[in-house]
Order: sequence, then C-alpha cells, then structure tokens
Amino acid sequence: MNKSKSKKVSLLSLTLILLLSVVLAGCGAKENNEAAKESEAIKSDGTVDISKLDPVNLKMYLIGPNQKDLPKVQEEINKYLKDKINTTLSISMIDWGDYSQRMQVITSSGEDYDIAFTSSWAFDYLPNASKGVFMPLNDLLDNYGQGIKEVLDPRFLEGTKVNGVNYGVPANKELAQQFVWRFNKKYVDKYNLDISNVTTLEDLEPLLKVIKDNETADITPLAVPKGFKPFMPFDFLLGDELPIGMYLDTKDYKFVNILESPELKSALSTMRNYYKAGYVREDVATLDGIDNIKTGKWLVDREITQPYAELGWSRNAGYDIVTRPMQDPVIYTSSAAGSMLAISSYSKNPERSMMFLNLLNTDKYLRNLIQYGIEGEHYKKLEGDYIEDLPAMQERYAMPGFALGNMFLTSLHDGDPEDKWSSFEEFNASGVVAPTFGFNFDTSKVKTEVASVTNVAKEFIPSLYTGSVDPDEYLPKAIQKFKDAGIDKVLAEAQKQFDEWKATQK
Repeated sequence: MNKSKSKKVSLLSLTLILLLSVVLAGCGAKENNEAAKESEAIKSDGTVDISKLDPVNLKMYLIGPNQKDLPKVQEEINKYLKDKINTTLSISMIDWGDYSQRMQVITSSGEDYDIAFTSSWAFDYLPNASKGVFMPLNDLLDNYGQGIKEVLDPRFLEGTKVNGVNYGVPANKELAQQFVWRFNKKYVDKYNLDISNVTTLEDLEPLLKVIKDNETADITPLAVPKGFKPFMPFDFLLGDELPIGMYLDTKDYKFVNILESPELKSALSTMRNYYKAGYVREDVATLDGIDNIKTGKWLVDREITQPYAELGWSRNAGYDIVTRPMQDPVIYTSSAAGSMLAISSYSKNPERSMMFLNLLNTDKYLRNLIQYGIEGEHYKKLEGDYIEDLPAMQERYAMPGFALGNMFLTSLHDGDPEDKWSSFEEFNASGVVAPTFGFNFDTSKVKTEVASVTNVAKEFIPSLYTGSVDPDEYLPKAIQKFKDAGIDKVLAEAQKQFDEWKATQK
C-alpha cells in the first residue's frame, strides 16, 4: 500500500472513531438525562411526581402457566400504574418446566426485557448474576427502592449479595427453612399413633410398622419419591443434590464430603431397612413424583414448612394433615434466594423498573391485584382483610403468589388466622443463621468437575438415599466414583473461596 492510500485509510478510520465517539457520547448523555429526570420525579416524601416522567412500558417475565384472564387484569394494573408512575406493564408467563431454558434463550438473544423472576431453583440466580445477566441494584435500591429496604428483612438482601452487590429483589416471605414430617391425620387417629416425640428418621419405625401390618398394600407408610433425602445437619454448598456441605454447628468452618459422614451412613442403613420392610414403594428410586396427597393413601412424608402450612395443605388435600418438626428453623443462602425479581442488564428502563418493584412491594392494592385479579370477578371481598376465591380465579387467573413480591401485603383466605403474616415475621426472627449464609460459590474454576460430580449424583443418589440398594456395597462405589469425578477439587476450591469470603465478614 502506498503512502497516499495509507493516509486515506487512516483518515477514514479516525473519522469513524470520532463518529462512533459522538454516537456513544450521545447515548450516554441520553441515558444520564433519563436517569436525572427519573431522580427529579422522586419527591422528598418518597412519592412520585408523574408529570416529570415520560411514559414507559416495562416487559416482565414470570414463572407459571399462562392465565386466560391475564390481559384483562393487566389492563387494570396498567390503569393504576399510569396514575402512580406513568408506566404500563407487559407480563409474559412461561410454564414451570420451561422457564429456566426459555429465559436462557431470551437472555442469550440480547432481548431488552426489563424484569424477570429468578431464584435458587429456576433461572438460577447466582450463575446468572455472576455472568452479568442481571443489573446491579445497590444504587437503584438506594434511589428508587427505599420502600423495599424498609419492609424487607435485611437478611434477604444480605444473603443474596454476590461479591457485595445485590442483583435481585427477594420476595418478603418465609426466610427460615424448617423440615417437618407430615402425617395423614386419618391414620394417626385410627391407630392412636403418638407423634409427639417423632423427630428423626429412626423415630418413624414403630409408626410405619403399624401401617404396614394393619393396612392394605396400597397404603404407603413412608410416601417419598426418588428425590427424597434424609434430613442431615448440613449447610449444603450447592443444594442437597450434591454431597458437599458444612456442619450446621461447625466450629472449624470446613466443607466435608457428606458421603463420608457418620450421619449419612446411619441414615442410609435406616432407609435400607425401611425398603426391605416394605415401608416405601418398591419403585421409589425411579419415582419422579408421588400422588399421596391426592389419593390420601399414605401415613407420612417430608416437606418444608412455614407458619400455618398445615391449614393450606389440609385445605388443598380435602382432609386433615398434621406435622412434627425435624429441626429448628435455619436461614440458608438458598432460602433467601427462593423467590426474586431481577432487572435485566439489557433493560432500557432500570430506574422505572425499580420504581415498579418498589410499588409492588409496598402498595397493598397493586400487590393483591396482580395476584388475585379483579374484585367481584376473580374474588369476593369478605369482612376485614379476608377474601373468597370465585370460580373464575381457579379457572382463569391462578397466579403463583410466592413469585410476585411482598407476600405480607396479600389478603387472607377464610380459615387463615389473623396473625398469619406476623407469625411469618416471628418465624423468620427465630431462624438460626447457617454458617455459610451469604456465601455464593463461583463454580467457574471447577465447572468441568461440578458437571461430572452432578452426573455421578444422578447415577447413585436416588437409589442410595431411598434404600433401594445395599449401602454397604454401593456407598464405597459411590465415594470412589465421586472422587474420580473431581469432588475433592470442588471441595478445595469451595474452601478457598469461603475462607477468603469469611475473612471479609464482620
């Protein structure tokens, strides 16, 4: 290339760079102007001067099946939001089983949606926050989400930080987690079973034997599917799907391979005895789910509770269910992230999105409207803060309430105690904080090993944990297979990260 052509190319490149700089500067200035306008609209008392806000439409993705009456309810929501924050909302529902995969596709496409449901179990919060899928919220919460910070137990926000940054707004609901044994009261009463001292897996044995010896074969004494895992006193690193955790009463703050713990060996031996005695179904290792609640042909199963859960379970089942706690309430990182709403990093309206989330978590009318629909059509108002579902709610507008923000604002159903939500607050206050609460493990350095260990877990854990195979034979095989897959490397990396994180904590 001669010097003349080289100069022309250089001048052209310089011109393009300058033009690009002007465009980017213009975009940045526009974004700054928009943010300034949003900020000016917030009055000193926290209310919003909508005359200073341009109209905005927010696009929101929620988990759950599509509801026939969503467009009708959305119309009412938008009338209200227009008056409050000059905003309209477009809600798209994605069914339970499809949500995580669909949201990953939507995210990968670069779609500029605004808000989406995320959690520790669907559209997984931690890895997506770490990858930059969600927008950092600390400043947005300070400027536009003060109401959220006032009503939300601070441990929700503390427990869901990633490297000191919040990327989602947790729903105000049960924060502590407590496992219980659930009993079909019909059989408890029929055989006068004493459940008052039942806590451990071993405590169940005499009750299970009564049912096995006296009922027909279609009555399942211990009704569990392949996902059943005996309760063990561990704070799990990546959920109880993988056998890595820290003792809840730890003194040394060390992660352990749970397969090598005496607690697990004892539980596996008990489950093996139960399997051989016929206390669980023969096909338990391959059961994706179990319809015991629907059929009523069971004595006991295991579930996570919350205040007055027995009332809801009994109402849904159509018969009485009673419970016994297996443990004291514990606050885990995963329970803090059990239901969240995040703002997309592609959102063009982050300030308005946070204004909406603040309203959703502080405004009783809006919160009930988005969950229960329209008064007189989907529900009937009763005396006090009570409502009664109308047929249209179940048929055309049955929204997943736990996924829609502050539960404590929602009206009660007939039969719910008046102190339901204050009981939730007391339940959360009673929770013991797990030793790794607030620690979020970055798996990127051991991604291959985590995938391999997960595959081994799928191979061994359903049969081992349900007693379907002899633990004396299969546990050593499982331990070796996990080691071959790299569990020790995962443990070492987790310990390194945890030690570094803990050193920064007060």
